[in-house]
Amino acid sequence: MKIYAIADLHLSFHESIDKPMKVFGEGWDHHEERLEKNWKKLISDEDIILLPGDLSWGLRLDEAMPDLEWIHNMPGRKVLIKGNHDLWWSRIQHLKSLYDDMFFLQNDCCLIEPESPGGVLTAICGTRGWILPGSDEFTEHDRKIYEREIGRLRNSLDAAMRSGAERIIAALHYPPADNVRNQSEFTELMEKYPVTDCVYGHLHGMAAFSKRIQGEYGGIRYRLVSLDFLGAEPVEIAR
Repeated sequence: MKIYAIADLHLSFHESIDKPMKVFGEGWDHHEERLEKNWKKLISDEDIILLPGDLSWGLRLDEAMPDLEWIHNMPGRKVLIKGNHDLWWSRIQHLKSLYDDMFFLQNDCCLIEPESPGGVLTAICGTRGWILPGSDEFTEHDRKIYEREIGRLRNSLDAAMRSGAERIIAALHYPPADNVRNQSEFTELMEKYPVTDCVYGHLHGMAAFSKRIQGEYGGIRYRLVSLDFLGAEPVEIAR
């Protein structure tokens, strides 16, 4: 079993949604076809894939359903995180009831049992995240959302510890820090738990990529996994 990740699928298979992503650059040209090819090449039904947000352009759940069906029909077990464009994401208990192979993560954790005796019990934790304090666009309204997201991440991490997890992989949609401010309340919180890896998306284009937090800080490996950064190819995070 391997654990992969890719964020920002930006699917729009519903007939009423017209969001051609190629207008955002070459990295988005035929991105659904390239993603499908790479996903099926790399991932088996025994593997797990983390999908940290911006999954569907649908505004309502019925508009997102063709995109969720597409994800469901791909190999592997999927762990989904809400992104800032996932406006269809609501009624979390209903979402959790839709598919056996898709875990909608919010205020809880997804446990991955070890494959062999003596193996490590791993938990996937996470939340959407938000704009970081100190950013030019950060306002007092953002402060309320930011603090709520900190709380949701803490709830997720605490759920993992109550379940006996020995290793935690965290997934956020927004970057938890950047290459200038490589610490935040998100990173400080994760360092209090046995988090080994953190993946995130949201950043698009070379200018944004250059600001990413990448590598190891405080014992946690950070990795940007937005689709255009990865060339529409899911990346292996752990096994």
